[in-house]
Amino acid sequence: MNARVAFSWLLALVSALVLGLAAGAVWMVPTLYLQRALPWLALPIGWLLGKALCGWVRPAGAGTALLAALATLVAAFYVNLLTAGARIAGLMGLGLIDALRTAGFGLLLQLARLGAMTPDYIWYAIGMALAAVAAGRARPPAKTGG
Repeated sequence: MNARVAFSWLLALVSALVLGLAAGAVWMVPTLYLQRALPWLALPIGWLLGKALCGWVRPAGAGTALLAALATLVAAFYVNLLTAGARIAGLMGLGLIDALRTAGFGLLLQLARLGAMTPDYIWYAIGMALAAVAAGRARPPAKTGG
């Protein structure tokens, strides 16, 4: 593997992680608005992440499917951390950033794990699989008029 290919995959990995974080932040909005967990949103978010990675970051294939599943996992992980932080902020009367900073990663991780139930993990796994399918399938070639 030459340096160009390695750098290309590193950039794709960073892009997948950033897209996953962005999707998790967007996922947090309806979660906080409805004041309950929405794990089924892993399905549309996974599909969108798969399509985004396939269309903008890497061509369709097994590597892109793995990156899409990873991005969906990051989104699910991030929305749970942010939701736990928002609950702490609401209970303590702090801003979200202050609550996240004060609680720390370890406490947020434990609270997110306590808040998630087994069916949530099933939704996340299905969303990851859907992301992998959406990113792994190659698009049929476009027909040209003629």
